[in-house]
Amino acid sequence: MQTKITVSLKPADVAKKWIVVDAQDAVVGRLASFIAMRLRGKHLPTYTPHVDCGDFVVVINADKVKFTGRKLEQKTYYWHTGYPGGIKERTAGKILGGRFPERILEKAVERMLPKESPLARKQLTHLRIYNSAEHPHEAQAPEVIDFKALNAKNARSA
Repeated sequence: MQTKITVSLKPADVAKKWIVVDAQDAVVGRLASFIAMRLRGKHLPTYTPHVDCGDFVVVINADKVKFTGRKLEQKTYYWHTGYPGGIKERTAGKILGGRFPERILEKAVERMLPKESPLARKQLTHLRIYNSAEHPHEAQAPEVIDFKALNAKNARSA
């Protein structure tokens, strides 16, 4: 009879990889879920919840992500200025058409990580998002992952 051993990684045992994901025509929520899983390391059989065992993720073409349905006009992001009556709102379409369209994907991934955790803040620093097809991380020899080929629902053409 074999005994089963639970593996608990130590930070020194972690081997991090670099991956590149093309976000052009990808559905925001599905892509953010995939990225959050990779940042945390939940795709590995040696996943350990209290250790940063995830990969470095480079996202290109982040300004070309897609929303399903009418979310581009109807999805609203709220924030508060800190002053009385200071609630502000902006639609997803305005953010994608504004100065920092990569924030849509950045905030979606951030909100899928554990809340108010030092480990989650550290894992979020391993996410690099770019609006163009070029990125400065070629020296790390990142592996290209075809996210849209994993499932037909991951990409939206229109």
